Amino acid sequence: MRLVPDPVCGEVALTATASELARLAGAIAEGAGFISTASMRPLDGNTLAGIEVRTTLSSGVRIDLDAQRQTLVISGDADARAVLADNLHAMATAEDGGHLHIDYFPEHPYLMAGSLPVVVNSPHGGMPARRTEPAATGPCN
Repeated sequence: MRLVPDPVCGEVALTATASELARLAGAIAEGAGFISTASMRPLDGNTLAGIEVRTTLSSGVRIDLDAQRQTLVISGDADARAVLADNLHAMATAEDGGHLHIDYFPEHPYLMAGSLPVVVNSPHGGMPARRTEPAATGPCN
């Protein structure tokens, strides 16, 4: 698993194998855990050390960056975490490529305002074989 913050786009890119994404989805669904990236690959100045998952009573999921610990923190209530976990599990089991944007917008179904945007890359890379809309362009798409 590799977590790379992008200061230009203000988001974190997550690249992982299908089994790593499934493990992350499980930790999010359970509401607790720490997944280290340091043991999987050496850290450099451009990567994060891991993902910490916490349970909170507040409604929704919040994604933050703990800069001091170089850790992505995902916290939230059980219902909202379940939706995020399902989305990650779907990305892990999809047979074609693509990516998943986890970005807050007003009236988002599970993300809280102020959540750090995350882009989850498919373990299969690239874009899906079937496209229904034109691809967005620009450095942050």
